[in-house]
Amino acid sequence: MNASTPHVRFAPSPTGYLHAGNARQAIVNYLFARARGGRFTLRIDDTDAERSRPVYEAAIEQDLAWLGVTWDDKFNQSARLDRYAAVAETLKRAGRLYPCFESEEELAAKRALRAKRKLPPIYDRAMLSLTPEQRAAAEANGKTPYWRFKLSDGAAIWDDLVLGERTIRFNTLSDPVLIRADGTPLYTFTSVVDDLDTGITHVIRGEDHTTNTAVQMDLWRALAPGKPLPAFAHLPLISDIAGDKLSKRSGSVSLRTFRRDGIEPMALAAYLARLGSRRDPEPLTLAELAPSFNLEAFSRGAPRFDAKQLLSLNRRILHNVAFDFVADRLPEGASPAFWQAIRGNIDLLSEARHWWEITHGPIDPPEIPEARSILQAALGSLPEAPWDETTWKSWTTMIAAATDTRGKALFMPLRLALTGEPHGPDLAALLPLIPRALVIERLERAAR
Repeated sequence: MNASTPHVRFAPSPTGYLHAGNARQAIVNYLFARARGGRFTLRIDDTDAERSRPVYEAAIEQDLAWLGVTWDDKFNQSARLDRYAAVAETLKRAGRLYPCFESEEELAAKRALRAKRKLPPIYDRAMLSLTPEQRAAAEANGKTPYWRFKLSDGAAIWDDLVLGERTIRFNTLSDPVLIRADGTPLYTFTSVVDDLDTGITHVIRGEDHTTNTAVQMDLWRALAPGKPLPAFAHLPLISDIAGDKLSKRSGSVSLRTFRRDGIEPMALAAYLARLGSRRDPEPLTLAELAPSFNLEAFSRGAPRFDAKQLLSLNRRILHNVAFDFVADRLPEGASPAFWQAIRGNIDLLSEARHWWEITHGPIDPPEIPEARSILQAALGSLPEAPWDETTWKSWTTMIAAATDTRGKALFMPLRLALTGEPHGPDLAALLPLIPRALVIERLERAAR
């Protein structure tokens, strides 16, 4: 059905920031192409001049690059308007694209009447019977036509690579509008023209496009009779943990928010790559995920985006990542020793700032009068040198001997006094990062 080398595309519209749902589509397309030595095209669907913004296009590129998704080529639909206009003329001459003059109010009234009669709300094709004289009269009255595509009889049938066999009968659909009255071509039309011109072999997108697929199959056959159709794969849409559909205008799941909160791009990409599949997310790069990637692993059920699972994956990545990988995002002055000490105790990289403040002050340790004897013994035995990872053990050994205290009764007051926190990194690694003068100050305050 398709060439041995696949060619896929990711086609966002620059009308908002990427969210987890469309980022997942980009990643799946990218992995599908890379697993098979194919091509991955970034297509910017910006024919809607009123809503498209250059700032969003730039953000799409930045977010994809942040995830590690690279493209072999890129183009904007706004640069191909002449091509769409030429193809539209071909369809008009063939009688497949016909002019319509009904207003939104008139169409709404028709739908209401059909609903009252318990008929499906599909277009009645009234404009197909328009005579040349009636069209001329409408245009003389200042009306400009928009253009609908006349669907074929029969049905669109395809074996979806994720959902299985699908059948949509054309008589259950309205003839779609392909060209607005202002001449702007719509997605359903431009997408097919682009896919034909660029040789797309596989269309992988969200389940909400299944009706579009039926229409586009019919349009493809009208434009290129006999030319093999691309294979189609529709991924069930992601919902949030409450079951609500994700939207690109929902800041809580935008890639910008993930980045701001300190989610690692590797964690998000690895999570989205397997979300909805039978395989559990693993802390792997896209390059590591590509060789074993397979669309057959995806379920037909809608997956839920689980922030806790993503956070767990992010934690696993941070706990093993090298200092050089995060150095430019740590507080200024942070050293490999600092990263080694704290990385096992953070879920997000943004939490490193908290431990930087703890090691460099000021903090407000709690007063622990019941542990005054331990804290005073700690002050009295605090060594001046060495001030390294051996210090903690030798120091606490002396405190234990002086106070006859062991275990949690010894270590908890010291942890609270030194960090202000009941839990945290290993103090043997953390203590040398705190200046000795600060240690003394904190012990004195806690012992008051």
